[in-house]
Amino acid sequence: MITIYKTGPKNGLETINTFESGAWVHVVSPSQAEIEDLVFRFSIPPDFFTDPLDVDERARIEREEGNTLIVLRTPRREATEADIPFTTLPIGIILTQGLVITVTLTEVDVVQEFLNGKVRNFSTMNRTRFVILLFLRTSLMFLRYLKDINRTTAAIENDLHKALRNEQLIRLLNMEKSLVFFITSLRSNALMLEKFNTSGCMKMDDDDRDIFEEVVIENKQAIEMANIYTSILTGTMDAFASIISNNLNVIIKLLTTVTIILMIPTLVASIYGMNVELPFQHNPYAFLIAIAFSIIASVIGIVFFWRKEFF
Repeated sequence: MITIYKTGPKNGLETINTFESGAWVHVVSPSQAEIEDLVFRFSIPPDFFTDPLDVDERARIEREEGNTLIVLRTPRREATEADIPFTTLPIGIILTQGLVITVTLTEVDVVQEFLNGKVRNFSTMNRTRFVILLFLRTSLMFLRYLKDINRTTAAIENDLHKALRNEQLIRLLNMEKSLVFFITSLRSNALMLEKFNTSGCMKMDDDDRDIFEEVVIENKQAIEMANIYTSILTGTMDAFASIISNNLNVIIKLLTTVTIILMIPTLVASIYGMNVELPFQHNPYAFLIAIAFSIIASVIGIVFFWRKEFF
């Protein structure tokens, strides 16, 4: 699907029907016919459209035939029922003939912020500012989602304190996967930002330079936060794994102790059940004597294990 936007007189986005200079062409999950039409119309290499559709595409900058492709990794909040709550997707930013073309496999969260008017001082006619604001909103969204991950992780830990269940541990594991996705994408973005700064593919004025420096700072902060949360989550997973293992050992030790205590009267009953000469077998109180001996031996066993702190 291809949609063309242009900033109106009041800095609001308007949908237009022609490829005008200063417009923003947003391409979502394009068909082969749409790709061929854009390639023919703007003389853009086909790879510039197909590469961003690969969910594993790394962030990078590529220039060819006067066109520039910037691949940026962006965060995405998945549906509530999804196993992994947060993932990342690439967005391709193509600069060509006075236009900005964005290419995505599906709708990404950062683009929705532009479409919903949440980004101030945004104009499609200022391509440099538009691209840098995309970088900035992406870094800020990473930070926001990292805080959401931290809050969700804390809630899961509280549930685990009440009862250890496999469901909660699996949720923690999925949170850890989300953090791995974030760290990988943030590091890839950091390399792309460094190349963007040194390659001079877009001219930046002083205001653009200030915003770009903020982007670099926010991206570094997001990397540090993701690393910290990953370390905490890994330590938490290891701690709960140790707790589960220790609880299992305690249960096994308790069951073993109870088995040994119960074995004592069973042993006495087994001996006196044999068809051989036994002590007290002609005594009228033989049964009571056997019962008393079993109780005394069991009590001695209980006291012994109690002192050894097996209970």
